[in-house]
Formats: sequence, structure tokens, C-alpha cells
Amino acid sequence: MVESRGLNDADCLHRFLFEHMPVRGELVHLDESWQQITAQADYPPAIRRALGEALAAAVLLASTLKFEGKLTLQLSGDGPMHLLVVQCTNQQEIRGLAKWRGEAPEGDLRSLSGEGRVAITIETGQGQESYQGIVPITGASLAESLETYFQNSVQVPTRLWLATGADGAAGMMLQRLPDSWGDEAEHAWEHLQVLADTLSRDELRHLTDRDILRRLFHQDDLRLFEAQPVRFCCSCSQGRVESTLRMLGRDEITELLREEGRVEVRCEFCNRAYRFDAVDAESLFIDVPPGSGPEVLH
Repeated sequence: MVESRGLNDADCLHRFLFEHMPVRGELVHLDESWQQITAQADYPPAIRRALGEALAAAVLLASTLKFEGKLTLQLSGDGPMHLLVVQCTNQQEIRGLAKWRGEAPEGDLRSLSGEGRVAITIETGQGQESYQGIVPITGASLAESLETYFQNSVQVPTRLWLATGADGAAGMMLQRLPDSWGDEAEHAWEHLQVLADTLSRDELRHLTDRDILRRLFHQDDLRLFEAQPVRFCCSCSQGRVESTLRMLGRDEITELLREEGRVEVRCEFCNRAYRFDAVDAESLFIDVPPGSGPEVLH
């Protein structure tokens, strides 16, 4: 059993770069941020593990981009876990959730999600075009599906190692730099993968980042950059909820008020409740022509 990291490298992302080989890498550990996210629902153990791996992967993927916005990693399938959604912003703010039906079996990702797909969406700001890449769920793990995404959609050789424990999640990524070809670059890439494959899930979860890098690459010169904090943050807001209710239209909101006495919207990411009584609901449609539907709202 590996000793606990304690507070070392808790909720942070470390980037590193090999000095003499065309490869870069990232390490991430999620601790309190992971616990805040999983506290929002009573997830079965298999779902918790999948959600933790996806959150770690989203941070690693977002760290490879130079953008202002958010990256969404969504897994959908016909298995017991039919939906998993995680998001990471360029500020390393994360949130996520998973939905399932019936029992969530122990086993690999395929047994949990069934046949389906993994979609990665990058949004760079209001009014800007978003980019989406989609690959089928392949192999036995999320890491394999994401490696397929990088190979097919991004065409950058990439490897990921992901792990979830009882109290957190962690991930490591190695990525070959663009335009690095030739026998020497290929040998370096293979060499580093062989070393990284010796890292156990327990070591990934519990060793400090410096100990992981020393354990794997002590014979290779690398540069470790300053850690960046990762935190749980939900982007829901009163204004976003009000916009959603306006899109439903006055008639539907009136019907909900008639049936329930109030309208309540609860964020599935953070469990925050937004409540509207009749006066609040009426104020949503001030200056909106009666009978107007979603088509007049943007």
C-alpha cells in the first residue's frame, strides 16, 4: 500500500515537459473538488469510479488547449450508465454528473455504459462557434476511448492513465509534440510509454506528482511547471434559470404554477434550488408580448 499524499498536490494540475524528447505531460489530482461533486448524488461505486476518471480526463484534455471557455466531455450509451457529463473551464473549474438505470455492475466501462459514444465539445465564448469531436466507446476504459479520439480527431499520439479511489481521482497524460517525426522521436515516445505503463493505479492516486515523475522518469531530464489549482464551480445562476423559464413560455409556466403553486428548478450539477412564486414568474415576462414563445428569445 502506498502512503497517502496528505495535502501535497491536492486539487491541482501539474504540467511537465521532457527536455530532450518531443513529449509533454500533465498530472492532476482531485480531492476536495471530487468530494464536492460526488456529494450531490448517491452514486454506486462503479459510477463514482467512472465519474472520477472522466473528471480527471476533462482537466487533462482542457490543459492541452489554449482557449477561453469550457470543455465538455459527454459519454452516452445504452447500458446502465446511460449518461455522464463533465466540464472543465480554462480556469480549471470542474463540475460533473452521471445518470444510471437499475443496478450499476462492477467491471469495465463497456459493461457499465454499453454501446455508445464519447463526445468532446469545446466552447470558446458566447457567439463563437463550438468544436465537437465524437468517437465510439472503444476498449474497456475511458482512457482507450479518449486515446482513439486523439488519434482520429486530433491526430496527436496521446496516452492517458486514470484512477479513482475512495476519496479522490487522478490522471496522467503523455502527448507527443506536433511535427515530431523520425526514428529518434518514435523511440523516445515508445520509451516513455513503457515506463508510464509500470505506474499502478494506487501509485497514481497516492504518490505526490514529484514522486511519480521520479519513480517513472528518474533517468530522463524534465521540467516541472508550477501547479495550477483545480476547484469545483458550478456555472448555474439566477439569470440562466430565468432565461430557461422564458424559453418554456408563459403558458407552460402558468400551468406549472396552477398545478404546484410555484416553479422550482434544481441544478443537477450542484443541487442548488431556484424557486419562483406567481409574482416572480410574472416578472419573467415583463416586456415580452403575450403568446410569445421561444422563437423571440435568444
